[in-house]
Amino acid sequence: MPLLYDLSKLTVGSALRLGWRPRVEGLEHLPRQGGAILASNHLSVADEVFLACLTPRHVTFWAKAEYFTGSWLSRQIVAGMGAIRVERAGGRAALTALDAAVPVLRAGGLVAIYPEGTRSPDGRLYRGRVGMTRLARDAEVPIIPVGVLGTAEVLPVDARIPRRHPVTLRFGPAIPVADRITGPRDIRTITDEVMAAIQRLTNQEYVPRHAPPRQTGR
Repeated sequence: MPLLYDLSKLTVGSALRLGWRPRVEGLEHLPRQGGAILASNHLSVADEVFLACLTPRHVTFWAKAEYFTGSWLSRQIVAGMGAIRVERAGGRAALTALDAAVPVLRAGGLVAIYPEGTRSPDGRLYRGRVGMTRLARDAEVPIIPVGVLGTAEVLPVDARIPRRHPVTLRFGPAIPVADRITGPRDIRTITDEVMAAIQRLTNQEYVPRHAPPRQTGR
């Protein structure tokens, strides 16, 4: 576990447990070792903080490229947290970010993905994007569905100060991928299966279309 990440769990993680007393369910589904994708719904920027601090193992997240080339402080933070660089331009640049996660997963790491591709604009769960399943296939790891509840109330869009509200983090049973894919249709089917598992963990209303891109600055 990177040193800065470890220190953050001790400091920020302790503050979260004392201030919000979050519930964590289904930890028995989280492997003690070995690579896996944590596929979560996405309600708030607070999702990453709670997921990182409440998961016993190190979780690798993506960080936009500007943090890797910005100030000395931002460079130290993303490096110290073990983040994966992602280009926001889309296309081949975005696919490169997925490729960068393969060695992390094959080395036995956990990588967090929000398959909706963006924060939910209205609290509903939207159709998942298939890049998650392709990554699991290429890295030969399972996908673990994760349900996060309450973070939208903790840190709503445009809020600067977090609010007190119950938070629950739920892990579901692992979904195998690599041996089940024989064609493109299987990738879509497994992606939909993961989204259905997340929906069972959160009880969100499901929307069978991709979430609209969020507005700049939101």
